[in-house]
Amino acid sequence: MILVWLILILMGGGLLAFMLGQWNKSLPRWIALFTLFAGFLGLLSLWIEQYRFTNTWLVNYKTEWIPSFGITFHLAIDGLSLILLTLTFFIGILSILSSWSDIRDRVGFYHFNLLWILAGISGVFMAMDLFLFYFFWEVMLIPMYFLIGIWGSENRVYAAYKFFIFTQASGLLMLLAILGLYFIHGNNTGTFTYNYFELLGTVIPEGTANWLIAGFLIAFIVKLPLIPFHSWLPDAHSEAPTAGSLILAALLLKTGAYGIMRFALPLFPQAAINFAPWLMLLGVLGIIYGAILAYAQTDLKRLVAYTSVSHMGFVVVGIFAFSELALQGVVMQLITHAISTGALFVIAGILKERLHTRDISAMGGFWQQMPKLGVLSMVFTMASLGLPGLGNFIAELLILLGAFRSNLWITIFATAGLVFSAIYSLRIMQKVFFGPKAGSAPISDLNWRELSILTSLTIVIIWLGVYPQPVIHTAKPMVKYIENIFSGDASAVKNNKLLYQMKTAEQPNKKETYVSK
Repeated sequence: MILVWLILILMGGGLLAFMLGQWNKSLPRWIALFTLFAGFLGLLSLWIEQYRFTNTWLVNYKTEWIPSFGITFHLAIDGLSLILLTLTFFIGILSILSSWSDIRDRVGFYHFNLLWILAGISGVFMAMDLFLFYFFWEVMLIPMYFLIGIWGSENRVYAAYKFFIFTQASGLLMLLAILGLYFIHGNNTGTFTYNYFELLGTVIPEGTANWLIAGFLIAFIVKLPLIPFHSWLPDAHSEAPTAGSLILAALLLKTGAYGIMRFALPLFPQAAINFAPWLMLLGVLGIIYGAILAYAQTDLKRLVAYTSVSHMGFVVVGIFAFSELALQGVVMQLITHAISTGALFVIAGILKERLHTRDISAMGGFWQQMPKLGVLSMVFTMASLGLPGLGNFIAELLILLGAFRSNLWITIFATAGLVFSAIYSLRIMQKVFFGPKAGSAPISDLNWRELSILTSLTIVIIWLGVYPQPVIHTAKPMVKYIENIFSGDASAVKNNKLLYQMKTAEQPNKKETYVSK
């Protein structure tokens, strides 16, 4: 029951950290760290075990929850889910380490919220029942609201409310779309269910399908975020604690892209085609607009936040190109953006802790005082601008090559975003490390904890740039499945559903099945 245990250890670890934090402020940190290490090692062993297989679904768990309403507790993972789950636990470990000495008040409640955010994210990546998916989607929301509102900076309350309103309102639209799909499928077949595999291939009138996919897409593109729904992100990032910014950038944004790939495209393929040109246009506008605003910022965290708007524009362009190459690039972009932008937020937190400011005009000349931080910052700013040899280059190259076949002009304008990314990335290095020296007070370089965080991220971003094949190979079944849907292979959805039904029917008494075996 590995999928169930992944959720339980996060929620249980959060409750234990909260209770023991009343007596000891150190225990919650160690409990959270041990919990995430256990889950991370379990996922790594599963990845190694399943890597040689190419089946769509690797692990499946299903049991009745509320059968009178057709609701099941149904978790399953394929290669894409496995990659994102492993990323979730890896980033979770780093978020604990990054806040090890920063959080001194309500330490138990802080780690409770952090672990429950990760539990919600993990559930989103595993849920195969749409009601369960919405449940985990909401589980992510409340703990992040508390994380920003209690442990954030000066304007934390405003940023927390804005984050809550944007995500809650868009989530309610998705709930209405889920209910619409539920009743349409029930009226067509006589079976009312939220099961993802049952709902695939539901016959929906085109006009209705357009409305339903709009409900899903609004929730997902708000979370990405895509312009014009992006304004909550810079405020949330700038006010959140370092761990909150790390989880926001590396994980929460990825749930939006995952939702589009897992639910919006397979459930409403024709409607997705109708929306594709407009969403690709918004994606390329986000690439350019986010990059321009990033260059204009003086607040380091807001600057990095706007780079996320730009990078997520590449994700939208790649998804709606409906090309295998572009979708491979999207998967790579989800991982590499999490690593590179997450590292930049860690760097911003390190600088704020020492300087008590995020204003880059008050920084400068730190290369000599902080050579370790300078070198590692150079790695991640170069990754952000897409330097060959680092993971972001592979991701953006694959997206542009795939999108080129779908829409030439969109690809040309998206390529211009690479120029803008070089400008704002070089501006970070110039202002913070190579500009005129700001102040005369000595500043300490990285300690062992900070060095270990950034070194581990450096190893991953270089590995993804030099040898991305494990990620591409693991996600290939899902990528090929989506590409088949939009290449005219109408049997792709049906075959995927039949594969699932056939393999689970072989062992009806077992709730968990390793499909690849």
